[in-house]
Amino acid sequence: MSMLEAAHENDVELEGACEGSLACSTCHVIVTDVNYYNKLEDPVDEENDMLDLAFGLTETSRLGCQVIASPELDGIRLALPAATRNFAVDGHVAKSH
Repeated sequence: MSMLEAAHENDVELEGACEGSLACSTCHVIVTDVNYYNKLEDPVDEENDMLDLAFGLTETSRLGCQVIASPELDGIRLALPAATRNFAVDGHVAKSH
């Protein structure tokens, strides 16, 4: 299960406009502990391209759709940026995090 899927199942407002297809940056999350960040697989080029478009990019930024739950990540903490850069969602009313 990805962090995007986990967020949606637990009513966490992590958008995921492209539904995890690596076509947006709206599920941008920030891994708060570099030790956990270092346990993640390296991002693929498509993820890096989308992260370049993310609001509030940090050294430990990832897309939530690409962070997959595993026993090694037990205890990981993620922060949500203050905003996203999604300009074309029909009918969506923006909410602060």
